[in-house]
Amino acid sequence: MVCDKCKTKLTKLIGVDPYRNKPHNKPVGVTKNKATGLQNKWLGSEKKAGIVGVKCKICKQSLHQVGSHYCQNCAFQKGICAMCGKKITDVSMSRQTVV
Repeated sequence: MVCDKCKTKLTKLIGVDPYRNKPHNKPVGVTKNKATGLQNKWLGSEKKAGIVGVKCKICKQSLHQVGSHYCQNCAFQKGICAMCGKKITDVSMSRQTVV
């Protein structure tokens, strides 16, 4: 659960057609470097390093969403925004369980 203010901070997933601008006979996502040989672009990128080691403030579970401070389970149970912690819904009269 994310509040309206934090929806602009959400990142987009890569969902582009891999054959849009490429010939169909090349392997997708593999580049050939002179020094390292064949290397996968997604596994070798250092952009994922910003997410590693970030934990939820409540349950200390590792997070998968960039810029968030609470995991989705804790945010749902408490009725708060996962990114900023702002109260979104009143959960005092409801049973919030995660199955």
